[in-house]
Amino acid sequence: MSTDSTNFETIAIRLREEKTKNREHTTPIYLTSSFTFEDAEQARALFADEIGGNIYTRFSNPNNNEFIAKLCALEGAEDGIATASGMSAMFTSMASFLKAGDHILASRSVFGSTHQIISQLLPRWGITYSYADIDKPDTWEGLIQPNTKMIFIETPSNPALDIIDLEWLGKLANKHKVLLNVDNCFASPYLQQPLKWGAHIVTHSATKFIDGQGRVIAGAILASKEIIKEVRFFARHTGPSLSPMSAWMLSKSLETLAVRMDRHCENAFTLAKYLEKHPDIELVKYPFLPSHPQYAVAKKQMKQGGALVTFVVKGGIDRGRTFLNSVKLMSHSANLGDTRTIVTHPASTTHSKLTDDDRKQVGILPGLIRISTGLEHIDDLIADVEQALVASKSANSTD
Repeated sequence: MSTDSTNFETIAIRLREEKTKNREHTTPIYLTSSFTFEDAEQARALFADEIGGNIYTRFSNPNNNEFIAKLCALEGAEDGIATASGMSAMFTSMASFLKAGDHILASRSVFGSTHQIISQLLPRWGITYSYADIDKPDTWEGLIQPNTKMIFIETPSNPALDIIDLEWLGKLANKHKVLLNVDNCFASPYLQQPLKWGAHIVTHSATKFIDGQGRVIAGAILASKEIIKEVRFFARHTGPSLSPMSAWMLSKSLETLAVRMDRHCENAFTLAKYLEKHPDIELVKYPFLPSHPQYAVAKKQMKQGGALVTFVVKGGIDRGRTFLNSVKLMSHSANLGDTRTIVTHPASTTHSKLTDDDRKQVGILPGLIRISTGLEHIDDLIADVEQALVASKSANSTD
């Protein structure tokens, strides 16, 4: 699998498995649990890792191989594996390297389930953790302990859209010889490549923008060959495998990632600027708005500002709930990264398991609303937001 091009769009479309004797234009779906051997010597060599090849779909499959080869080329990684969900990618990327007595340092601004892994599951196996604040970079180095083995972050973070300087953090991780693991889900490989800034591991919920159409649950882990060797050993024996059908769909989805992300970002930026000027909006956060606290960092390491916009409606939580109940075009769902615009209330859904204090510390205010901007016409999206704001203001006004 190779292509002479270095352009993102061409790689995503043209990189593929070798054609079979049937000369198909699109890679077939390899719905097989296992693969046959030409002879006993080939079987022995495959199991001894002396030669490459497919043995069992829990280990590898041509569809998974193509999907990961594309992601590696787009992220600038040497190797990677696909997993059955984004959370299996997050857990596998940690559990492959952490053992009893180790310590992990994480950004306080992480997805709710990632927070549960770090604060509830890893401690069961004697792995301790500390959280660092994005807006206090001077405190991070002091939180690194002699037994710290990994730093885990999201940038932009979910849902507060905070940004971490990857170049600075990569240098800090190298200084202390710890692995820097970056969840790149919100940006996608098209907008940001953390490995180029100093990260050692990149993780994805491919369910989101990589699929982009709300069809597939999947994850991915990308890194150097040496790092992925350890991850592959863990995954091979614990089995968080992605189905060939899902891998095939994701490989096809990557063909349109660039054009989709361009539209996502255009819509989101326009929506963010509209919200920032609206008299009924108390707060707006979007990485490419100059008002964003880490605007300069976002401009440095991201191609565009992404599809997510967060805001707080004036009138508190009651008006925020009425706003959610008033949208007509947008979908009220806990997902993101879809062609369809999705509106979410993180405090009562994706981050509901966090304490009030934890949510406050990462900027998840009670009235915070997250919009994952889709591919609809921007005029229709703004019209839906406007009518929901009018309806919520009317419903929550007092005589």
